[in-house]
Amino acid sequence: MKIAGIYSFNNGQKFVQSNFKKELTQLKAAVTAIDANLYKTKGSKEKTMPGKILYSPVGFNKAFKNNLLPLGWKNVKEQCQYSNKFYVGGYRSPAKKKIYPFRDMDFVKNKLGVEVQFGKYSFMVYNVCAKMTIFKKLGHIIAGVEIVPVKELAEQMSTGVSYFEQFVWDLEQRGTADIDIPVMIIGIRS
Repeated sequence: MKIAGIYSFNNGQKFVQSNFKKELTQLKAAVTAIDANLYKTKGSKEKTMPGKILYSPVGFNKAFKNNLLPLGWKNVKEQCQYSNKFYVGGYRSPAKKKIYPFRDMDFVKNKLGVEVQFGKYSFMVYNVCAKMTIFKKLGHIIAGVEIVPVKELAEQMSTGVSYFEQFVWDLEQRGTADIDIPVMIIGIRS
């Protein structure tokens, strides 16, 4: 795969390049080591493209794991403790079995968090504007990298996969807030 675009959210590119040179080199190598053709394996069942062979997000995610975990990158999970104190009128959750919810970050190394996202648009925004901020507050990271497909690649995946160009436009329109952390957005193509 190839890096097709880089967007700096809240000065993310400069911050990551200055403070995480080794980690950024590993991330770039992980991207370029992936042969996208090996993951064009998903047979479409969608009405708009029946039978078409698409890129597999699951395959891409496994490839990133295979490339990064041996280098000391770790998946970080944070258990969620949900409170009852915000219910009103004596309401209590009727859950019959114990639920153990968590949030996780795909990869973390030396306080740099990385999310690889081949899903819906809302997940990209959540990763950068909420999850990374939460993981900073919890002490796991100080900056982030979000790896997403560019439109050319997203068009060869299931419908609804968001892409770099759309994501950048929305972040540009949103602007930054005082709680946002530096995030480097990397757009990739096959």
